[in-house]
Amino acid sequence: MPKRKDIKKVLVIGSGPIVIGQAAEFDYAGTQACLALREEGYEVILVNSNPATIMTDTHIADKVYMEPLTLEYVAKIIRYERPDAIVPGLGGQTGLNLAVQLAKKGILEECQVQILGTSFESIERAEDRELFKELCEGLGEPVLPSEIATSIEEGVAVAERIGYPVVLRPAFTLGGTGGGFADDEQELREIMRNALALSPVHQVLVEKSIKGYKEIEYEVMRDANDTAICICCMENIDPVGVHTGDSIVVAPSQTLTNKEFQMLRDSTLKIIRALKIEGGCNVQFALDPLSFKYYLIEVNPRVSRSSALASKASGYPIARVTAKVAVGLTLDEIRLANTPASFEPTLDYIVTKVARFPFDKFSDASNKLGTQMKATGEVMSIGRTMEESLLKAVRSLETGVCHIYHKKFDDWSNDRLLAYIKEPTDDRLYAIAQLIRGGVDLMLIYNNTKIDMFFLEKFKNIVEFERVVAAHKGDRETLREAKRMGFSDKYIGQLWGMTEHEMYRLREREGIFPVYKMIDTCASEFASYVPYFYSTYEDENESVVSQKEKIVVLGSGPIRIGQGVEFDYSTVHAIWSIR
Repeated sequence: MPKRKDIKKVLVIGSGPIVIGQAAEFDYAGTQACLALREEGYEVILVNSNPATIMTDTHIADKVYMEPLTLEYVAKIIRYERPDAIVPGLGGQTGLNLAVQLAKKGILEECQVQILGTSFESIERAEDRELFKELCEGLGEPVLPSEIATSIEEGVAVAERIGYPVVLRPAFTLGGTGGGFADDEQELREIMRNALALSPVHQVLVEKSIKGYKEIEYEVMRDANDTAICICCMENIDPVGVHTGDSIVVAPSQTLTNKEFQMLRDSTLKIIRALKIEGGCNVQFALDPLSFKYYLIEVNPRVSRSSALASKASGYPIARVTAKVAVGLTLDEIRLANTPASFEPTLDYIVTKVARFPFDKFSDASNKLGTQMKATGEVMSIGRTMEESLLKAVRSLETGVCHIYHKKFDDWSNDRLLAYIKEPTDDRLYAIAQLIRGGVDLMLIYNNTKIDMFFLEKFKNIVEFERVVAAHKGDRETLREAKRMGFSDKYIGQLWGMTEHEMYRLREREGIFPVYKMIDTCASEFASYVPYFYSTYEDENESVVSQKEKIVVLGSGPIRIGQGVEFDYSTVHAIWSIR
């Protein structure tokens, strides 16, 4: 299907200021969408109130309005600019909610503005808990027993019927805001009061809790032709109960059997076809680790934080493709670097995402993690093994750790550590590693955390290899093996009584250097060259070095309090100027 010719001017709504649960990923998505729409010849009008973003740059859209993201202001802009269409799914929950408000108040109809991509009916069916539940039941897809409550007393009555523990999810809020787990009536009343106040429609879903199930996410794409593909399957290391934005996430999934993977993939594609999603979409599942029983947790009918992760993990530009699908192109017509957009990406490496938390700035705040997102940003790392990928991610966080070791737990007893890991926290990974060093059985750790034994075995591999490294000071083969496993020079130096600089000089003498591998969406199945790389200690180098003069530009790492998307903006400008 060719792109639409009846549309000339398109409005894109940004996501406003960075808040916990809505960070730079929507600037990334919005920027990609604006560039993709202009590439197809459309005039792009952008509204956003955040000056630190790339999307508000004059390079990105034809016109930028720096105005409050409220119904009143955006309605004025629509009446003045008279855009032909609006793209709602790229400005996070803020952009989505605003587009829905504009439709409900009749402003889009008054100004004859069409919605592009996923329709409002589809958005409503995915976002409204009750409608979504009805849809899933109609398709025969399992959803958790749940009921909507509009008052505290109603919530208490629902919980009595369903049985504790329950999880509370306020309707139309971002990043799990106002939700949480309740084990008894007292806890329910406390959470319910806040949840009702925060939900714009004063509705809270009271749902049976399935804490301890595996949490699996699929990032999928569908066009108007009903071509649907699975871009990436991600697995949360933490079980259900921790918001996916806070959990350590790996891609592709590591512990699913082929049967489980295909079962959930089929369910995902069935759901997005039934919802008639057009563009990128994120589907979350809870999977019972002891059977093939699963439940649908939720569907995000828009790009999300997971979409940014899946885009970078797979090399598939989800927001760019979403924008092109919105203007009528089909996946087989959209070209990526070396394949059509209808080609499912293949990964021959492991990606690990670890969240960055603000607890270093707010030491009095509780570092317990739950269904409300607390992370300000995240890091992503790529390696050939789970161990290498995890260790690279941990030291990207810039929190003063260079390994799965934290000095905080040095003098803790095993009993104290076992009690501590029962609740998910920002530093649980280091406490688990300390327990493994203390010789605690993995089954005991599993019982306290419900983290899959596969991941616990991987943590154990790292801890056991620490002893091997310590026992073979200066040995070339041990050093090479440690680097392949992702150990940093700094940590090996601590084990060998050397500085980081001395370790580097030793590697230099021994000729142990990384090679650079390419992310090309097709696991090198086709001849291609995509200049998108990660380092690993193997033999074949895939990065071709040119003879041109070069300048290195350093980014600013994960978003944290005091260092946000404004440094991304300045870095991008530096690159544009240099090029």
